Amino acid sequence: MLSSRIGQENCLEVAGDAMPQFVGGTSAADPFRARFATGPAIVFYIALANLAIHLYAARFYGYFGDELYFMACSRHLDWGYVDQPPLIAVILRIQRTLFGDSLQSIRFLAGLAGACTVLLAGWIARELGGKRFAQALAALAVLVAGVFLSINHYISMNAFEPLAWTGCALILILIIKRGNQKLWLWFGLVAGLALENKYGIVFFATGVVAGLLLTHHRNMFLKPWIWLGGLIALLIFLPNLVWNIQHHFPFFELLANIRRNGRNVPLTHLQFLGQLVLHMLPTSAPLVLGGLWFYFAHPQGKQFRILGWASLVLVAVIMFSANGRPYYVAPAYPMLFAAGGVAMEGWFSRGGLRWVKPVYVLLLLVSGAIGAPMAVPVLSPETYIRYSQLLHFTPPPIEMEKLGPLPQFYADMFGWEEMAVEVARIYNSLPPEVRPKAAILADTYGQAAAIDLFGPKYGLPQSISPHQSYFLWGPRDYQDESVIAVGITRPALELFFNSVESAGQVGHPYAMPNEHFTIYYCRQPKISMQQLWPRIKHWD
Repeated sequence: MLSSRIGQENCLEVAGDAMPQFVGGTSAADPFRARFATGPAIVFYIALANLAIHLYAARFYGYFGDELYFMACSRHLDWGYVDQPPLIAVILRIQRTLFGDSLQSIRFLAGLAGACTVLLAGWIARELGGKRFAQALAALAVLVAGVFLSINHYISMNAFEPLAWTGCALILILIIKRGNQKLWLWFGLVAGLALENKYGIVFFATGVVAGLLLTHHRNMFLKPWIWLGGLIALLIFLPNLVWNIQHHFPFFELLANIRRNGRNVPLTHLQFLGQLVLHMLPTSAPLVLGGLWFYFAHPQGKQFRILGWASLVLVAVIMFSANGRPYYVAPAYPMLFAAGGVAMEGWFSRGGLRWVKPVYVLLLLVSGAIGAPMAVPVLSPETYIRYSQLLHFTPPPIEMEKLGPLPQFYADMFGWEEMAVEVARIYNSLPPEVRPKAAILADTYGQAAAIDLFGPKYGLPQSISPHQSYFLWGPRDYQDESVIAVGITRPALELFFNSVESAGQVGHPYAMPNEHFTIYYCRQPKISMQQLWPRIKHWD
């Protein structure tokens, strides 16, 4: 891959890096530069730095709520789930089998995916004609972008989405450069796997189709390979499609519920674009604009205009989508960073502008260092709170939930095991003959999954919940006698139980406010759990 090209590159000099010359024109540093200072080598070092950051940060705080849910899904392998395709559950099943359940173990592949995205960004810059500075700049922009630091910190579908999109973009560039239409088969393979990871690849595919139709490359539709690539993607996606048909497309029901209950923070179009800039870092915005200029106006980049159109179309589609969130655009950034790096390399390689290169790199590094604690937990909670107060800035919320001292991304990493301990105290205080007949009913998948992960060492049975895919797993073998209710209000419980007693309190100081609640012990159900189950389902 990148390393195979080490030593083959005739690099442009970055301002200030010209080496002293011996008589006869031989540089004393030539052997070092030929091996260790080429574009691919620098990109590789940046990728290693990316991985090191995630391995370091993975130890801190606790499991993110969604991580707990995905781990629960890995114990219930299926061809689909209410809110995601099946690949993340398979990945976690393999990881947990091989390496265990520690934070570092389950987060390793997410960090590795981030490092690989850095490599692909540098590779794209090289294929677009960029030399050392362009490749390094593209890789560095991926490294310091807050959105990538966040999504590659924990295991989720989002961690692998930029890697898939960037891989598809690279394949498309190679198709155009080499004229090898058979590469559409590889595009279809990657896109199919991406569909089994997260449905968001549809946005990118829509942009690519629009880009093909809006450029002279539309003649690719007249050849069989693009259609065969699409067929490969469809065949890979087919099991999940069949599952969705059998379950009446629960993901669409989920989206409709989210839209109806107003869970997401509403954004104007200007606010949406502003958050895109925050996610990539404001200092990286010129790089993105330079990338669009490269694809649309640069003689060398016009042949790749498909990617320029794809970027604009997917931003428009997501921005005007009812459930579109700004970070959904993030997987397109690496291909824009790469093109922007090539553009800037050309602009700033002229005599009087060479000084801009090291200055811009320094700006990226400084702004990335300032923003990193907002994106990945490298500071203790107490230090983070003081730091955000010093900057007078916190990450903008994406949901309407009330916040505590920490932003939601960090707050959702606290309180899970403490909650399971309190539930265990209540459960173990029940008479021995009652415990086997008592169910633990949790309101959300995070609460249920925390009990399922931490509960066994405290003697707890598996939980039940009507939330997301937990609803599909049903009430297990509950015998309609008593329930320990977690995260559900007393008025709601009194609709279905004649006896509702306060049994305990939970509330970690750094957890989300909605994770501070009373646990109730409920007896004398008015209807059976089988009758109750369809009435308490909530996909939101």
